[in-house]
Amino acid sequence: MEFAIFLQGSPRRGGARSPFWEHQSFENELEIVRVADQHNWKYVWVSEHHFLEDYSHTSASEVFMAYSFAQTSQIHMGSGIFNLNPIVNHPIKLAERVAMLDHMSKGRFEFGTGRGAGSHEIGGFGLDPSNTKANWDEVIWEFKKIWGSTAYSHPDGAAFQTPDTGTWGTFNVLPKPYCHSHPPMWVAAGNTPTYEKAARHGLGVLGFNVSAIYDMAPHVEAYKSAIASAEPAGEYVNDNVMIANGLVCLEDGQQARRLVVEQMQLSYLQSLVFKYHDTFPKPEGLPTYPELVPEPTLEDVEERIEAGFLLCGDPDEVLEQVKRYDEIGCDQVSFGFPIQLDHEHVLETIRLFGTHVIPKLDKDPLHRSTRQRIEHGGPLEMTPDPLYEVPRAEEYN
Repeated sequence: MEFAIFLQGSPRRGGARSPFWEHQSFENELEIVRVADQHNWKYVWVSEHHFLEDYSHTSASEVFMAYSFAQTSQIHMGSGIFNLNPIVNHPIKLAERVAMLDHMSKGRFEFGTGRGAGSHEIGGFGLDPSNTKANWDEVIWEFKKIWGSTAYSHPDGAAFQTPDTGTWGTFNVLPKPYCHSHPPMWVAAGNTPTYEKAARHGLGVLGFNVSAIYDMAPHVEAYKSAIASAEPAGEYVNDNVMIANGLVCLEDGQQARRLVVEQMQLSYLQSLVFKYHDTFPKPEGLPTYPELVPEPTLEDVEERIEAGFLLCGDPDEVLEQVKRYDEIGCDQVSFGFPIQLDHEHVLETIRLFGTHVIPKLDKDPLHRSTRQRIEHGGPLEMTPDPLYEVPRAEEYN
């Protein structure tokens, strides 16, 4: 089992309109990436969101990731997610962006995709929510064509069109990805049918812990049952299930629990999720924004730990808690850190978990997604090609 961190550029509560706190959130998250890279973490996922005040201000995650790649050596970074609706991210531009990130990271980029969630975010682009499924279904198949062809066209598409001839001939979308094949491809999923659909497409799943941990087992089982007969949307199958959750890991396990109650503001984050992601199923009895979900008591924290909605305690306690993900067949667990939690406690959590927990559960030095990419396309290393002869000037006439 492998481990990841999920980042989304959330400013301090009440600081959404403050350039200082906005900037500080990005600085803090850059340090999180650097520290994680030094402490055995294998992945960082970075969201792309628009208009979601207080919740996520990372609207151009490719900028953050490219800057982070230059400051790290082993950690992979992925889009969590890139929105595939052409009005938000045109597929050709997205294919170019992904290939550039793949080159700048020398194969450390993970391509996470999705339909977008929430009427507010989608509505800001004038997008009809009823079209997002059809758009994703069309676009996801185009990337291997774009990267695998020097003469790409898509003249009869419903979501977008690229003509089959241009002023100077056919369209060669550049650059091509780094070395042999494209980055591993993923899709966001939240229920059993979407897990199974991801598997049929040969895509890794970016999942969210929407129920008690053992209740997530049917999602994983549906995925693992279908992946063997996948017709991959990419050039190869990325057999991977990631599930996201929260984590506080400190030397003092009781202090970790108190911080969840006194500082973390986990329920405030949950309130923002239901405010903006109005397509997510909301448990009965929770208030509707602007009324906030009450923050948990210490008793509530223990119940959440027991059910698997939160990992919290000292390293030994957290190690036992995270083993439950392995038991249901999860390949990767990703943790978010609400910005309300003091930055020094976030860094302590990353160091302790990375030093004392990860080595006991992840003994493979190679990333699972890289192993699958290599098995398909060969070594992730560049070798010189023969130089092509430069055409004579008259050949252009």
